[in-house]
Amino acid sequence: MRVLVTGGAGYIGSHVVQLLIERNVQVVVFDNLSTGHRGAVHPDATLIVDDLHNRSALAALFEAGAFDGILHFASQILVGDSMRQPFTYLRDNVYTVINVLEAASRHNVKRFILSSTANLYDQPERMPIDESESLKPGSIYGETKYMAERLLGWMDRLYGMKYCSLRYFNACGAHPDGHIGEAHDPESHLIPLVLQVALGQRDSIQIFGTDYDTPDGTCIRDYVHVLDLARAHILALEALSDGGSRVYNLGSGSGYSVLEVIEAARAVTGQPIPAVAAPRRDGDLPVLVADSDRIGRELGWETDYNDLQSIIRTAWNWHQRHPRGYEA
Repeated sequence: MRVLVTGGAGYIGSHVVQLLIERNVQVVVFDNLSTGHRGAVHPDATLIVDDLHNRSALAALFEAGAFDGILHFASQILVGDSMRQPFTYLRDNVYTVINVLEAASRHNVKRFILSSTANLYDQPERMPIDESESLKPGSIYGETKYMAERLLGWMDRLYGMKYCSLRYFNACGAHPDGHIGEAHDPESHLIPLVLQVALGQRDSIQIFGTDYDTPDGTCIRDYVHVLDLARAHILALEALSDGGSRVYNLGSGSGYSVLEVIEAARAVTGQPIPAVAAPRRDGDLPVLVADSDRIGRELGWETDYNDLQSIIRTAWNWHQRHPRGYEA
């Protein structure tokens, strides 16, 4: 098997590439390295540094050899930033997926895995959230993923391109041996921000809202380990070889509050990790937890990392080894 991984130098993409290589899959990574890292790409993968806006580069890529499937991670991902720069996100997340789909349809690619988002569920009516929940994107970022999912529906109808859209909740953790992990600039995710405090890179962690209708007053989120996410991509790719298109939510099925994450990080790192209360952020919901039963029933997916401290321990291992991310 030979697959294309767009954005394969990024956080989740690099972990998926690792698992594909371990399964003797030939992997081509296409990444402009704007947010990805050359050092995150497995040495046995072929890395092409170029941009998905470059249609001629994409044409040359597909003409150079056939792909059995595409895993598409490349996108801008910051919810708040998407509301300040809507047209940047529309260009980078929608135009680019159109370019990839056009090239893929011309070269008869029949399997496509989309890195999607739980931000499609801005005002869920039920908790935990399953795939039947109404789609009401909570940001321009979420809207771009919704557009991509709708485009994939048309690709299936017009070209027989089977797809799987994987709607992530909160990806976290790192490869347990510490050679790849999470490195964003700027960082916006809670666990790495908390660990930056433990490393002395920040004075404290801000808690945005302490008066929510939750047991300790702070927001509750569903944290799923990046390797559990990566395994879901492999299962989905295999399932598309003889099955129809599908959509899955990916989460642990349980939630942890902001305070619980901080306490778990204190236990793992042995550091005090000062916390400071801050005003609520616009749009934050008290609780967001996934119902991932469908992918469990249909593909046999289960999470291996079910304990918050074990998840944070893998992230702490990465951050201790790479306090400046991939710069070192």
